[in-house]
Amino acid sequence: MELRQLIYFTEVAKREHVSEAAEALHVAQSAVSRQISNLEDELGVKLFEREGRNVKLTPIGRHFLQHIELALKAIDYAKQQIEEYLDPERGTIKIGFPTSLASYTMPMVISTFKQQHPHISFHLRQGSYKFLIEAVKKREIDLAFLGPVPTEEKGIQGDILFTESFAALIPTDHPLSQKRSIALSELRHEPFIMFPQGFILRKIVEDACKQAGFSPIISSEGEDLDAIKGLVSAGIGVTLLPESTFYGTTLRYTAKVPIEFPLVRRNVGIILPKCDLAPSVNVFYQFVKQFFATLNQYQ
Repeated sequence: MELRQLIYFTEVAKREHVSEAAEALHVAQSAVSRQISNLEDELGVKLFEREGRNVKLTPIGRHFLQHIELALKAIDYAKQQIEEYLDPERGTIKIGFPTSLASYTMPMVISTFKQQHPHISFHLRQGSYKFLIEAVKKREIDLAFLGPVPTEEKGIQGDILFTESFAALIPTDHPLSQKRSIALSELRHEPFIMFPQGFILRKIVEDACKQAGFSPIISSEGEDLDAIKGLVSAGIGVTLLPESTFYGTTLRYTAKVPIEFPLVRRNVGIILPKCDLAPSVNVFYQFVKQFFATLNQYQ
């Protein structure tokens, strides 16, 4: 079994078309067909079945693909470690982050790091809470910023970097918008704008409302932080958001009001796989821990 065969196999599986795979690989179609045939002969199974001009993975082919994708990622990771061992200041770091950290926390960290390590580059991937955890486990990304930090996930480790409170975002013409703080129960009859089911920020807000003795009336949902803020600005409802999402300017026609009871908080941190880190990833990881340790001293 040759590495070339496995690369050809995954490309054909992805495109479900031999000639398109050959074009993407910059080789002749006959070469791809021959290597796939040799691989099938060696394994003693059919990996593809033909459907008109296309091909489709057989059940055993789909199972084989899952393992080969992991193997190829491991090979790429090994090559990356060798390259970065030779020069850890010229690596590429794949970082994941949620939408709630996109506007302030991530730009602040990346820009400060780049001042000290200008030749290390980044590949950034925004995603949901569950997606980022799985992406770290599968080595699709090197590490991810998350809030809260998961504590019971196998195969990953996490460090808490800071904690932050949630505040209510309310239309400026609302009677509560002028108060210095509110109890969450004062919003029990208000329409809430929330992230969809499955988003960790929604669960935090629902749990806080339950602690305050009510279930929120959900009038609207949005996956984008700016969209949720915009709906509040339009007077559609209220929402709860982490403090870091308010840094900078507050949206027009909205007011941020602290919540005095119950105390709604989350921790924010970084997760990474339980394995040896590539040199440039380790440089960034150590920087992040020191950066927030210093920042927390002044807050």
